[in-house]
Amino acid sequence: MKREDNIYQIYVQILKEELVTAMGCTEPIAISYAAARARAVLGELPEKIVVKASGSIIKNVKSVVVPNTGGLRGIEAAAAAGVVCGNENKKLEVLSEIESEDIERIKGYLGQADIKVEYQETGHTFDLSVCVYKEHSQASVRITDYHTNIVQIEKNWELIRDDLKDEKIEKANRDVLSMENIWEFVRCADIEDVKETLDKQIECNMKIAREGIRGNYGANIGSILLKMEGDSVQVRAKAMAAAGSDARMNGCGLPVVINSGSGNQGITCSVPVLVYGESLNCDIEKIYRALLLSNLTAIYIKAGIGTLSAYCGAVSAGAAAGAGIAYLHGGGYEEIKHTVVNALAIVSGIVCDGAKASCAAKIASSVEAGIVGYYMYLNEQEFYAGEGIVAEGIDRTIENIGILGKEGMKETNKKIIEMMIK
Repeated sequence: MKREDNIYQIYVQILKEELVTAMGCTEPIAISYAAARARAVLGELPEKIVVKASGSIIKNVKSVVVPNTGGLRGIEAAAAAGVVCGNENKKLEVLSEIESEDIERIKGYLGQADIKVEYQETGHTFDLSVCVYKEHSQASVRITDYHTNIVQIEKNWELIRDDLKDEKIEKANRDVLSMENIWEFVRCADIEDVKETLDKQIECNMKIAREGIRGNYGANIGSILLKMEGDSVQVRAKAMAAAGSDARMNGCGLPVVINSGSGNQGITCSVPVLVYGESLNCDIEKIYRALLLSNLTAIYIKAGIGTLSAYCGAVSAGAAAGAGIAYLHGGGYEEIKHTVVNALAIVSGIVCDGAKASCAAKIASSVEAGIVGYYMYLNEQEFYAGEGIVAEGIDRTIENIGILGKEGMKETNKKIIEMMIK
């Protein structure tokens, strides 16, 4: 694969699209973004807000702390923070400019404003509308399919923007993703084409992982793992990733470079690779290439599953981290293929029951599966085609994961949502 090849340029574009900076869990942040944008259209602070959201969004917002709000949780808090203090121009960092004195304003607004949440299913797994009202004025913003994809804006019940082509980025074609193509890209990539993106991921995701270890966030899974299992590189890899998630899910205001729309997935497919890279004294170019492999593998697996699913996204990211770790140890394509398949076979039963503190424990399990998947190969062990969802070849196995996550988990997702909103 050469730099001037079309597929090469598509891969660079995919990385730029997927590895973007976000603060907090991305679903509540999407609500804050829509709310901030709706307030800007309205032109004044609303007295009433109605948030209409698909079940998968409600599931992922219900239990997480909205960053920079002093510990507030849920949809109402996300919407209030967006209209009171959000900067809509910052998109997934919409709440990054909130000061400590603004928190009381948000809490005061929550106490006096009329904020309602309505569950809706429109055929889009990711679908939310934020409608704001002040006396006889109204504005609304609708986002579908992914977190910043505004598809409709209304002012005073009239459509003022539809099919916002000038605001959309034409997404690169994910159909060109395959493990062979990913491997070839990793081997031949000009690091200068991806360095800025990867440097930001290294800086942000390691910083929040260290903060998670230092601080007191959620269930403190990272700290518990270190106390329970010691300080080996295998333990540090999963503990640091879990700690980053615990911090992110529980109000830490530090940004994260996400992967496939998820900060947890961004942390999971980068932090373990970086921990191993440091432990093995790898040079920076090798670490960059391991990150390329891990990130693209996670994107590839997640592409078939879709934006939101009852299939835990940490599974694909943990398997991808295993691939990156195998590469850092000197592994080639064979090691990487078997690592990913083994890892997916181990933890593909983990369900997503919303964003919350237990995500950190699921991340730890998924990272461990990635590491075990690699060591299985080193010891001439593997899971074979026909054993459960494992198929002949890595791409067919990944295809099965996509079918399982997108189609097979639909009813599971409905049941989880029913349990959470009843």
